[in-house]
Amino acid sequence: MAKRPVPEWLMQWEYAHRGLHGNGVPENSLAGARLAIEAGMGIECDIQRTADGTPMIFHDWDLLRLTGTEGLTEGHTALEMRELRYLDSDEGPATLSDLLALIDGQVPLLIEIKSRRGYDVELTCRIVTRELATYQGAAAVMSFDPRVARWFRRNAPEVCAGLVMREDEHGYTQRRWQRRLAFAIAKPDFLAYHIAAMPNDWVAALRAEGLPVLTWTVNSPETRVRAVACADALISEGAGLP
Repeated sequence: MAKRPVPEWLMQWEYAHRGLHGNGVPENSLAGARLAIEAGMGIECDIQRTADGTPMIFHDWDLLRLTGTEGLTEGHTALEMRELRYLDSDEGPATLSDLLALIDGQVPLLIEIKSRRGYDVELTCRIVTRELATYQGAAAVMSFDPRVARWFRRNAPEVCAGLVMREDEHGYTQRRWQRRLAFAIAKPDFLAYHIAAMPNDWVAALRAEGLPVLTWTVNSPETRVRAVACADALISEGAGLP
């Protein structure tokens, strides 16, 4: 069961995965956010932390795939990141502050905090919390790392916090006991579950008990049909968009 009632908006929107990207619009870009707002969709984004402790809207741990530049995201300052350009684009990475200023409460935002083994994810939780402290719009955080939801539950309970989970070879919860342990640590306000693992008896039982369930990444007509049947809200891109 959810630890407290979640905001109603969480289940009333569909979310553009990393913004409405594609066709020359980079993922996690301000351009993609603008398109999502114009389409009346919520926005899902990713957070990486820079060398100077700035929450940056960026998915990867390294810069190469998205910018063609060698090096780690966390090895660059926010200023250095801003000076980069996405491949085939005039736009560069933006900070969380940039994104919040652009959205300005027009649509809700799901903020996925990236983490990995040995990473000080609690520092990222703190800097994201500082950014959200003065934001008046609808926003929630989530992460594959169960420590994130636990941190927000203990330190910023006013922020809705979810657990992202997958069961394939790319996750850390392939086994049933790992999924149960992550859930027990997180005690999340909501689940964001991989569409490839849906339908799912355990997730369905949690949903029946009142835990909101989001699903990702809905990227085809087939996954969209399945997502609508199994979840309360969709995180979509490409051919899975409405």
